[in-house]
Amino acid sequence: MGGMFHYSTVGLPDAAVRESQGRVLAALANTGFDPPIKRVTVNLAPADVRKEGSMFDLPIALAFLMAEGLLAARPDDAMIVGELALDGRVKPVRGALPAAICAREKKFKRLLVPVENAPEAAIVGGVEVIPIRSLPEAIGYLEGAQQIAPVTVDPMEWFTAGDHDGMDFAEVKGQGHVKRALEVAAAGGHNLLMIGPPGSGKSMMAQRLPTILPDMTFEEALETTKIHSICGKLTMDSPLVAARPFRSPHHTISDAGLIGGGTIPIPGEVSLAHHGVLFLDELPEFKRSALEALRQPLENGDVTISRAAMAVSFPSRFMLAAAMNPCPCGHATNPEKECACTPPLIRKYRGRISGPLMDRIDIHIEAPAVKYAELAQAAPGEPSAAIRERVNAARRRQLERFGRVKSRRAVYCNAQMSSRLLRELCPLDAASAAILRTAIERLGLSARAHDKAIKVARTIADLEGAEAIRAEHIAEAAQYRTLDREMV
Repeated sequence: MGGMFHYSTVGLPDAAVRESQGRVLAALANTGFDPPIKRVTVNLAPADVRKEGSMFDLPIALAFLMAEGLLAARPDDAMIVGELALDGRVKPVRGALPAAICAREKKFKRLLVPVENAPEAAIVGGVEVIPIRSLPEAIGYLEGAQQIAPVTVDPMEWFTAGDHDGMDFAEVKGQGHVKRALEVAAAGGHNLLMIGPPGSGKSMMAQRLPTILPDMTFEEALETTKIHSICGKLTMDSPLVAARPFRSPHHTISDAGLIGGGTIPIPGEVSLAHHGVLFLDELPEFKRSALEALRQPLENGDVTISRAAMAVSFPSRFMLAAAMNPCPCGHATNPEKECACTPPLIRKYRGRISGPLMDRIDIHIEAPAVKYAELAQAAPGEPSAAIRERVNAARRRQLERFGRVKSRRAVYCNAQMSSRLLRELCPLDAASAAILRTAIERLGLSARAHDKAIKVARTIADLEGAEAIRAEHIAEAAQYRTLDREMV
């Protein structure tokens, strides 16, 4: 159709996609291609799925040239993503790894990506990843005038490169019973809350919790990396999330920042912590609405964000580690300092955490102030590697046990057991049942807290290598309900 030049984009584009018009036309003009005097319509199919991001720039520009007959090649066997700068350079985009997975699933032979995204995309395997620096380079490659070698990486090299910035439990002085609770939590995937005065080491121990979690599998690393890729948190130097993530948002975080959201939903901290640890320091200081929103991901392992035009689910199977002071001033349990808080004030402070949320936290443990004699000890504590070895052994026992039963969904640790699995796999003898009944009656535990006590006891038995839950396992599990005892 003749007439004045007109450019339009259809197919539910977001603002970034609509603005691609300016980038594409400028990139074409600055690389020697002038737009024709006619109407141009860019159709993004399917029309009922919202398109977002800047990765459409490069394929739109190449399609423009093919429509004009200026690009003879038709790359039907290639998927192409990339953002264009005004001078024709190709800039990195978010989501290169999910794009590579999609290309492999759709049987594409090649994937053209910005050079900065090439290592990330090459981790997937099964598709040739071609690094592109500019629009002319893409044209030259597709027409066969320029040869570009596919990028190849060894996924296992990146996978084994994960570390924890040198953190180790050997650096923690004292707090033996808290470290024991953290070991139990890591072995069974249990959520944990530490209560103690400022300076008792709660944050220090939480930061080292990922160092004793079970070894990450490559499949888990790939799942976690996809989320970080969508959020643009990967670099050429670290294209794979090889160590279990540790996320520690500030208590002023918004609901959307914690859970995920936005006009076009993006993952929040609970999804960035997938297969890792979400640490919430000063738990009562978080907004009540944000804490209540944690209930779905804690229960289901995913979070669903609904908008008028769409509903998106993001994986969020994380281990919650939280910390709080025993009172507003922080010194209620500190024998060295006087607490200035009244009992009603303490109850109000602890009441900021709802009962349903507290029921979803398996272990409550008190972390008292560390005495000088413990701090002055020269000998290091037990290293993370030794603790992780026991945790890995306990997880192997759990996986072997779960492999003997049929379940509707995959279960990887004791904390994920359903009520049916709990009844089938965790029978109690008379002595254990009697101790649990006494604890339930004295503490007034809910049905959910009753089940969690059994799950924790099963994990303690797994750490010991015991086939059945015994009375001492139930007794230790009941001790990990500090707040329930204090509320009676």
